[in-house]
Amino acid sequence: MTDSDLSPRPDTTTRPPLLSSPVRAWTLLLLVFLAVHFAALFTPALLDDADATHAQAAQHIALTGDWVTLYVNGIRYLEKPPLPYWMAAVDYHLFGFNVFATHLPMSLAVLACAILAWFWARRAWGDRAAFYAALAILTSLGIFLYTRFFIPESLLTFFLALALYCFFTGIEDRKPARFYLAYGSLAIALLAKGLIAPVFFVAAIVPYLAITGDWRRWREFRLFTGLLLFLAIGAPWHILAGLRNPDHGNPVGNVPTPGHVHGFFYFYFVNEHFLRFLGKRYPHDYNKQPWFAFWLGQLVWLFPWSLFLPVAIRRAWRNRRIFASDLRYDSTNTIQYLDPKLSAWEASTMAARLRFRARTSLLLLLYAGFILIFFAISTNQEYYTWPAWFAILLLTAGSLSAIEEAPESAPGRVTGSSRWLTGAQAFFAFIGIVSAAALAYGLWTSRHLPYVHDIGTLLAHRAVGNYSLSTSHFFDLTGPSFAALRLPAALAAIALFLGPLVAWRLRRRGHSFESTVTVAFTAAVFLVAAHLAFARFQPMLSSRAMADTINHITAEPGQQNAQVILYGDQANGSSIIFYTRRQALLVNGRTTSMIWGSDYPDAPHIFLDDADLESTWGTGERKFLFVPADFHDHVKSLLGSRLHELQEVSDKTLYTDRPLN
Repeated sequence: MTDSDLSPRPDTTTRPPLLSSPVRAWTLLLLVFLAVHFAALFTPALLDDADATHAQAAQHIALTGDWVTLYVNGIRYLEKPPLPYWMAAVDYHLFGFNVFATHLPMSLAVLACAILAWFWARRAWGDRAAFYAALAILTSLGIFLYTRFFIPESLLTFFLALALYCFFTGIEDRKPARFYLAYGSLAIALLAKGLIAPVFFVAAIVPYLAITGDWRRWREFRLFTGLLLFLAIGAPWHILAGLRNPDHGNPVGNVPTPGHVHGFFYFYFVNEHFLRFLGKRYPHDYNKQPWFAFWLGQLVWLFPWSLFLPVAIRRAWRNRRIFASDLRYDSTNTIQYLDPKLSAWEASTMAARLRFRARTSLLLLLYAGFILIFFAISTNQEYYTWPAWFAILLLTAGSLSAIEEAPESAPGRVTGSSRWLTGAQAFFAFIGIVSAAALAYGLWTSRHLPYVHDIGTLLAHRAVGNYSLSTSHFFDLTGPSFAALRLPAALAAIALFLGPLVAWRLRRRGHSFESTVTVAFTAAVFLVAAHLAFARFQPMLSSRAMADTINHITAEPGQQNAQVILYGDQANGSSIIFYTRRQALLVNGRTTSMIWGSDYPDAPHIFLDDADLESTWGTGERKFLFVPADFHDHVKSLLGSRLHELQEVSDKTLYTDRPLN
């Protein structure tokens, strides 16, 4: 017997009370969102590197009212489209300049993704799938991890998925107004992340229309007026940015020089999109994961829901012929669904739902598949495939719910799919026990070590991927670092030991819904523990403490005009610039995101070399010098006894050029 859900059999399983009404389901889902995502908005402080760098761009908008050209530390920052920075700037006016205001749009986009997943899955598969899809969005490891800092992936994912859903249902329901919602959402996605939004949309829709034959209805798609709407929303900022940031001098090739620099149109469209895809962007300050790490990473970022991927793939393969027959409207005869218990209307409704389900699966497969292949070829970061996770989780939730609701999945019956699910959760239980044991060992071996607030002093500095990957610091953990992670490690150990075992036991007893929910709640508790641990890394990952020191000193009379200097790239101490709201001088810092904007003729003179630092140190107003660990010895040899140390945090040191009074 197959476990196909595509044949019209009645559901003989008991409906879980939690799914008896959307209010009950969403009460629990909102509690999960509040515990996992909303509670994590307040700590840690903004991180150095991309997090605070992007926050600076939004801060500049809020302080100056310039909503067209992004600036970081007074230098043009033309790499990114503006939507995330606009949203954060609005938040700054409402909530002040803080981490909550900065990250709120990203977390709300996660909630929006969960809501959209619920509506889409509910129509395609039913209430159980809707609940699973929303719960998966809220409890997947990658989605949580990559909303801990200021990147636009959650915004891109929501608006791009919304565009797909509106276009798809516009075709299915023959409602032209939804096409306009699709084009508008796609334009907003363009403003969130750039040209990959329309590329991903077209790459999914065009083959979908070709396979289903719906391309023949192209006149219904409102292509001309839809394109006008898309351009009306998406084009104005691009045009204004190009006009305000033109070419200067006589730029040659892709490497700018002072006074000779390509303007916005070349830099944004050619350098940041086309050449980045080819791995030839300048400057080359990015990385590409090894192929095995890229593909294995997808399973990690989708965890724990990736546990159910094998059975979902197995089921899709076994039902491929039924799936194919339901794609076209003229391929399924409603008569085959008629039986004495069903009216003609009920049979027709069932046939339409199965077609919607099959077409949803096709569209999401095309969408996720293209994104994964695209970034497997292109340069990539771990979180670039975020939009594909939405589709994969939706498909997994639908397949899992269909298997659990099939008549042969009733308690007491053993099928191939139920064995696969039980095996997957047995594997999860094994992983949980091993992980809990490892955490317990770390806690035991560090039991006599004192608690250290600055965990950075306990970490190795292995520089995996030269810290260009977002997870590089994970590999710096050492045994003694558990002394600073006792509470989150203990919480994670308990969750990983008990949760998977309980879920496995429930699955074996036929309580499939309760088992799946237990897996999700285990993940939720683990993510809460992960955030507690992440907050302990604040001294290492953020320079907020040093910014507070500078703010305290400069609040004193006569110190207001003190100058902040960062040694090296501004990203190393970008949170200092954000929290002090002071433009920093950069010593040997004309690198990475600063290079292109620094070559504009009107760029401020903030770039120094060692000779400039040596000659200005100790003159004029008080100066603060932030020095990362890599430059300690060099700076000490350069300035020697003229350095007055104020603070050292996780191998980062803050100096001043004169004693404090």
